[in-house]
Amino acid sequence: MAAQQFHFINDEFIEGSSTDQYEVYNPATEALVGSANLAREAEVDAAVSAARAAFETGPWSTYTGAQRAACMLKLADLLEIPSNAEEISKAEVAAMGQPYAIMRNMIVATCAGTWRYYAGWADKAQEQGRNFAEEGGFWRMTTYEPYGVCAGIGPWNVTILTMAWKMAPALAAGNTFVFKASEKSPYSTLVLARLFKEAGFPSGVVNILSGDGKTGALMASHMDIDKISFTGSGMSGRKVVDAANKSNMKKVTLELGGKSPSLVFADADIENALNGNSQGFLFNSGQACIAASRLFVHSSIAEKFIEGLKARFEGAQGIMGDPSEPNTMLGPLADTKQLERVLGFIEAGKTEAKLLVGGERKSDKGAFVQPTIFLNPGKESRIYKEEIFGPVLSVLTFETEEEAIKLANDTSYGLSACIYTSSTSRALRVASKIKAGTIGINSAYLPDNSTPFGGYKQSGNGRELGKDGLMAYMQEKSIKINMGV
Repeated sequence: MAAQQFHFINDEFIEGSSTDQYEVYNPATEALVGSANLAREAEVDAAVSAARAAFETGPWSTYTGAQRAACMLKLADLLEIPSNAEEISKAEVAAMGQPYAIMRNMIVATCAGTWRYYAGWADKAQEQGRNFAEEGGFWRMTTYEPYGVCAGIGPWNVTILTMAWKMAPALAAGNTFVFKASEKSPYSTLVLARLFKEAGFPSGVVNILSGDGKTGALMASHMDIDKISFTGSGMSGRKVVDAANKSNMKKVTLELGGKSPSLVFADADIENALNGNSQGFLFNSGQACIAASRLFVHSSIAEKFIEGLKARFEGAQGIMGDPSEPNTMLGPLADTKQLERVLGFIEAGKTEAKLLVGGERKSDKGAFVQPTIFLNPGKESRIYKEEIFGPVLSVLTFETEEEAIKLANDTSYGLSACIYTSSTSRALRVASKIKAGTIGINSAYLPDNSTPFGGYKQSGNGRELGKDGLMAYMQEKSIKINMGV
């Protein structure tokens, strides 16, 4: 594949017609990785047309669920071939600083697992319809059908995983797909493009574009895309919804991040809670939508807990460094722009709260930021209210369970939450009152293939993963049969 062929359309790699480019720099070394072509109207139209033809008249339109599953299972196998897994991992290391050890040992395998999970649904998707007893001379039934051409816009963190969450259920249901990764991480999806071809997916079923916000806008407003799923910022998510409504009112799934709370009660296992709120929070250097960045600790254990947390954050600097090294668990932020954003929050935080640890750029080269803790920020401060998407944690204390719940819900987001307690009844009681779509009890929340993932409030609409993720790519049809004819 030539270096400039950044779009996979109708089973072919192409260069793209636009002169618009995005320069990708290694965030650890600041070296230029490459210049990615940005898809524009010609590429988007071509990808959608290829997907439409594959859905309406191509071989995919006649495939059984078992045949779709066979392609998906073959892709999962290809993902786990060591040479492919290494190529994908190195692509993410170079583009956005994802530590190689995490990519190679965790994310690639998890991605393969998602494809296998939905392959298991492929021959069951159309079985979800219902039959109703005859009434008034009519036999009644419902069926589920794929939408047609679906699209996905992914973020730059865990690129191939969010791609699988969107594409795997859509293909299992019988749809075709157009996917755009972030311009910050275009390389790993191009490796997958080659693997889709090797796995035997027919031409046009999978189309992958490299592009920026303008590319995403073209997809959201396209008149021949039936469904779109977006993961990213709230501001961009609103633009996707607006464009979808103003075009053909395509169906939309949104995952828009969070400002998740973590509640540590007095009876919690302290070591476990320290691990969850240090290692769990700092995963991907805090660049995770479910990161519990608002920590609330019961006042009776606060002093001891905060000292232990401070020590964990200071120690975390020892595992931060070159993401290509096998022992590195914390890499840089995604790029210079993200570095400047996070440092801006930190500088604001220094006037809004007590800086407990960190608070500086780590090294004068690369987008590294020290793991940082702020104590007692104001309730209207930026570091307390806004999603930072970096290794910056705010800590406050509480006195009662009711106060903890009130603090947890004091946000416009509602993606996730963590509860640390030895009382099962308290854990379930508090979980029922927190306004969030996912709750981790005595651990940081980690999505899995079987359970739905998504948020309340401004954290998005709809769900991914599990059966819910499959049904999001199907539409129900009611049929009534006149038994008197």
